[in-house]
Amino acid sequence: MSDLAGASSQGSGSQASKDAGFTASAGPEQEHSLTVILISCIATIGGFLFGFDSGVINGTVEGLRVAFNADDIGTGFNVASMLLGCALGAFCAGWLADIFGRRVMLIVASVLFIISAWGSGAAGSSAAFIIFRIIGGLAVGAASVMAPAYISEVAPARYRGRLASIQQVAIILGLTVAFLSNFLLAKLSGSALNPLWFGKETWRWMFWVELIPAVIFFVALLFIPESPRYLVARAKKSKAVAVLTKLYGATAEKKYQDIQASLAQDHRPSFRDLIDSNTKRLRPIVWLGIGLASFQQLVGINVIFYYGAVLWQAVGFSENDALLINVASGSLSIAAVTVALLLIDKVGRKPLLLIGSSGMAVALTLAAFAFSTANLGADGAVSLSDNMGLLALVAANVYVVFFNFSWGPVMWVMLGEMFPNQIRGSGLAVAGLFQWGSNFAITMTFPIFVAALGLALTYSLYAFFAALSILFVFKFVRETKGVELEQMQG
Repeated sequence: MSDLAGASSQGSGSQASKDAGFTASAGPEQEHSLTVILISCIATIGGFLFGFDSGVINGTVEGLRVAFNADDIGTGFNVASMLLGCALGAFCAGWLADIFGRRVMLIVASVLFIISAWGSGAAGSSAAFIIFRIIGGLAVGAASVMAPAYISEVAPARYRGRLASIQQVAIILGLTVAFLSNFLLAKLSGSALNPLWFGKETWRWMFWVELIPAVIFFVALLFIPESPRYLVARAKKSKAVAVLTKLYGATAEKKYQDIQASLAQDHRPSFRDLIDSNTKRLRPIVWLGIGLASFQQLVGINVIFYYGAVLWQAVGFSENDALLINVASGSLSIAAVTVALLLIDKVGRKPLLLIGSSGMAVALTLAAFAFSTANLGADGAVSLSDNMGLLALVAANVYVVFFNFSWGPVMWVMLGEMFPNQIRGSGLAVAGLFQWGSNFAITMTFPIFVAALGLALTYSLYAFFAALSILFVFKFVRETKGVELEQMQG
């Protein structure tokens, strides 16, 4: 991977691109910005559902434990089972999108979201629940790679990063809405375990709320066009030019020629394209995608998203307060990713990653220190002093802020844009597989690690990966700010 090395300039977009080995576009195009923004926002509803589906489990863990009589490993698998579907969904969607189109795969994802939301709440056994969560995982995985890819393929380079970052805003908004919904429903009934409407337990209604945005997503997708780059790749010129005209106006024909030229020397996309024809090994750009995707999860972010309520109850907060802390964390996350959205096309991707990694490493270390002072009661409950409890709470939220300022949005932006047109689908498939595979590993092992090692050592492990990611970014990541997709090098 050494040939991926090379830090980019922190100066202008053209200079940064030059230092990174790319050639930036000459200037702004006469695009129809409102149309581009509107269809990009529709695509990011998939990100909202990604966040909601990931966050809703946070308030239902205890309900699942009681309903299905699960132990620590069983609870971990109930929570993490969705991630198996995510890995498969991301892998298959990236590949199938090259055959059927980006929009088609997003529509398939919306249908799977609807099925999963209903079935997860209606499940009468752990096995049934896991099946429906895996179906939801297929949807999340597909949406996680298709939404940023679709946005990258319709947005002009000069503000592509900002539009693709809206995906992370939508993810965090979905998480926050899930946390808020869980809090309000639990407050209404008294507990996630108590019956709410029609005699059904509150945790079931937490899943059924997702039906509302899932149906909206399905209907909205019927009104957006297919990716023009996919249409060009499939030799559908008239449709491609029609879409490009809606997006870019008078420059549509030139844009078509640029895309066509970038594909002229290539063949139909295949997984074989990920192998360098000279070395017979995976292309360096694919290893970079795998590294970005894996580190985003190895820092442990989804421990906060999936187990936040359980974590805060474990150190002395009530269920109501724990759910409210989740809402506050979600709100801070939205603020952080909004700042990233404003900066990503100005300062670039690489500086945000470096800042985020550094901040997360420090925050996780402080959280680990706070947890190292915890006392274990006779009943097995963990307790912290007031000062250490406050330090753990602040450190965890600072960590979430740094993540959502950096790795949260930037990783998805880079995966959606950094692969050349020829390998974008297959590159996303492989990176998505590793992203969700790492997510599964972290989520499945958290309750096991906590039981065996304690919170302090578990968080120290995540702090180690955050520190390691600094070296990874510094050595291997190249800047992609302001670079046209047709100019990406593999």
